Formats: sequence, C-alpha cells, structure tokens
Amino acid sequence: MQHYDITTIDGDGIGPEVCQATVAVLHEACGSRLRFTAHDGGAAHYARSGAVLPADTEAACRGAHAILHGAAGLPGITYPDGTEVGNDLHLQLRFRLDLFANVRPIKLYRGVQSPLRGWQPGQIDYVIVRENTEGLYASRGAGINLRGELATDTLVVTRKGVERVARFAFALARQRSGAPRDSQRRVTCCDKANILRSYAFFRAVFDEVGAAYPDVQRDHAYADAITVHMLKKPDFYDVIVAENMFGDILSDLGAGTVGGLGIAASAELGEHHGLFQGAHGSAPDIAGQNLASPVATILSGALMLRWLGERHADADLLTAASRVERAVEAVLAAGETVPRDLGGTASCTDMTAAICRQLG
Repeated sequence: MQHYDITTIDGDGIGPEVCQATVAVLHEACGSRLRFTAHDGGAAHYARSGAVLPADTEAACRGAHAILHGAAGLPGITYPDGTEVGNDLHLQLRFRLDLFANVRPIKLYRGVQSPLRGWQPGQIDYVIVRENTEGLYASRGAGINLRGELATDTLVVTRKGVERVARFAFALARQRSGAPRDSQRRVTCCDKANILRSYAFFRAVFDEVGAAYPDVQRDHAYADAITVHMLKKPDFYDVIVAENMFGDILSDLGAGTVGGLGIAASAELGEHHGLFQGAHGSAPDIAGQNLASPVATILSGALMLRWLGERHADADLLTAASRVERAVEAVLAAGETVPRDLGGTASCTDMTAAICRQLG
C-alpha cells in the first residue's frame, strides 16, 4: 500500500488551528496512509530567526509528496521595504518549486447562501486558474523605488508561462462537466488585451493553445468587464484563466459570491510539487481562540488528495477526496454546525468534529 509524506507548515495566526484540524480530517478519511511532518515557517519564525522559510523546511517541501499550509503573516512584521513577511513564505515556495498554476474552485455548496440573490447550489460552479509565477507579481522584490520619488514594477509574460497555464486550464475543462448554464466545456481568458501589449500577447498565446482543444469553447473577457459578469451570470463560467494579479483579484471576488474566503480552497501546482492552503489570511485577531473556520483548509486538503490520487493513479485517494468534500457539504447543509463566518456559532473544533463524524 502506497504511503504519502506530507510536509505541514502551520504558520501564523489561525494557521496552526486550521492546519491541524485538516490533519485530523484527513487522518479520518485516509487512516495511516498519509504521514504528516511539521516544519517551521512564517512571520513569527522570521521574527525569531530571521528566516521566513528555513532551509530545512524548504528541503522537506521538496522531498514530500505534497505540502499542507495553514496561513502566514502577522501585523507589524515587515521587510525594510514595507512589504509583508508572511506572504513571502508561500511566494518563495511558489517560485522555487515552480508552482505555476494556482487553482481556486468557486462553488456554491448546499447550506450556504450566496449574497447574489436567487442563485442556488449547483448554479455557481467554476474554477479560476491563476498563472502563479509571472505577471506583475514576478516583480516582487525587484521593483525600483528611486529616491522615494518614483516606484516601478514590471509585468512579465512569457510564451512558456502562458502556454503551460493555458494547457492546464483546457485540460481541466476536459475533466469537468461544463458550465452550469449550458453544460458547455469552456475556458475564459481574462486580460486587458485592448490596452496593454503584454495582455494582447497573453490572449494570442491562449488562442494558439486553445486551437488544440476543439472540444472546449474559447471565451474572452476583459478584466473589468468580467467582474460584472461574475456577479450577473456566474453560471456561464466553467474555467477562467488569468495573469497573476488579475487571477488574485478575481479569486477573492468569486469566493465572495459563494460564502467568502472562509470556504475558499486553493491549490498551487507545478510539474512535481503541490502546495495546498485555504485562501484566507492568518486572522491574528481571532488566533488561539478556537473561533476560526477550518473549512477552507479542509477543502484544500481534499484538493490535495485528488491531486495525489491523479498523480499516483490511486483510486482510494480519489474516493477519499470526494468523501471529504461530501462530508463538508453535508455538515453545512444540515445547518446544525455552522462556522461564524457563515452566520453560525460553531468553533474550529466543533466543525472538525462534525466533519469527522460525517466521515465515520
């Protein structure tokens, strides 16, 4: 029987609570097949040691089958240039492990009321694929601040980067059942090709790649317009692919339409490595009080199981991934154990216990 080594990085704020809650749920779903090893990293560790990502933690991440992360970042802990230290933990892993595809499912679950009036579970179900290693964020740490008078950052788009994230998006669409509105497999390219040459290039390469997927419809949307469409016709979307910064912004908007960041899972994937964490932040104001919702991280754990199952042709892990997702939805749909961010009073341990019982 195949076993899988998972490096966990609890991080800061609510990170330890939601990460360990997810470990408990995954143990319930998979038994001893997953072997978790905890390693240091994050803003608090930087304050103590001067390293946000210690060398031994990076080595453990490289050697593991997957990485599970809680959250990182604390107020007031910044680099000399004013940027946040905590974000740099997964940014360093993202670039060093070449995690080029950031996958953010946007799904309205039973038991969760969308702030979009009238939309029901099953009607909002799409995935945002964010190019994760280029775009504007590739300039992090390399921009120019000239005498405190002028600051610049450079948006970077390469053919290789766009080709591989576009292929990832089209391949993902082939695995899905299409958009809720019409069951059409569709990939929407989000850009500003009407204004900037970098985005016109992004769109052109997207179309070149898409020509090899005649069974998947190609769609285009400007970044400003799609923010309206995601609110007025979310059922039209199946897979959306975007440059780094646009994908970051759209992911949070999409999460807001299905209940918020507390229910938003995230997977950062490369050819050889995968990092999984909830899309929310470290929420230091409620850290250590058992108030955080572990749902986003638990759903990210399910994404991890599915990714591992596909990579290793492990049907049991694929089944476990579906079981975890169904357990989360069943708990939310029952309406008896509801986290605070969704209007309930359930604690982190309450949610964890309820999901484990549903799996049992």
